[in-house]
Amino acid sequence: MTLKITIGNKVYSSWSLRGWLAVKQSGLAFEEEVVSLYGDEWEKRRAAPEFAPSNGKVPLLRDGDNAVWESLAIIDYLADKVGRDRFWPVEEPARALARSMASEMHAGYANLRSQHTMNLRHVYPPQPLTPEVAADVDRIVSLWDQAKQRFGQGSDYLFGAFGAVDIMFAPVATRFRTYSIPLPVFAATYVDAVWEHPFMLEWRESASNENWVIPMFERD
Repeated sequence: MTLKITIGNKVYSSWSLRGWLAVKQSGLAFEEEVVSLYGDEWEKRRAAPEFAPSNGKVPLLRDGDNAVWESLAIIDYLADKVGRDRFWPVEEPARALARSMASEMHAGYANLRSQHTMNLRHVYPPQPLTPEVAADVDRIVSLWDQAKQRFGQGSDYLFGAFGAVDIMFAPVATRFRTYSIPLPVFAATYVDAVWEHPFMLEWRESASNENWVIPMFERD
């Protein structure tokens, strides 16, 4: 049975991007359904029985009778289906770091997320960061540096091949670009690599055709 993933606006929905990238990375055939978030229609739609498992959250992955939500859970569900090595580094030390980084990304960096929401339509001129956002950026860059130095030398990505950690940090990479956040050269190069990944190019092309505008995610 073909997988089906329901996602939000491609311009804005960072969690949807992660879930969609995970399905692309799995190599499995899938259908996608895009719903516009925060409008009146969505408020009614999310109350429908089909969204009961996730309490109206997207991304929501359907595999027959199985429902999986939360992007990290989607990654692990798909890794169980196609082989964990497609998503996670093979060697134990690298896999340990990768899992920790993915989990920290899943739970952390609230200040960066709230003050610099994902928006693929714009590249804003740089502005001073709040101390809280600057701390999030410093932590992220330090983790990227650790992964690249130990396991990603000579590769475009953090652990050699594109995988779960790159998927989890992909929306952050777009935020760094959208808000012109200054980065060390190695981190800026990594952001460019994620931005130009074939899966990201496909997502961005679809996003460019969206006409939904969510004011809360737009800057004046």
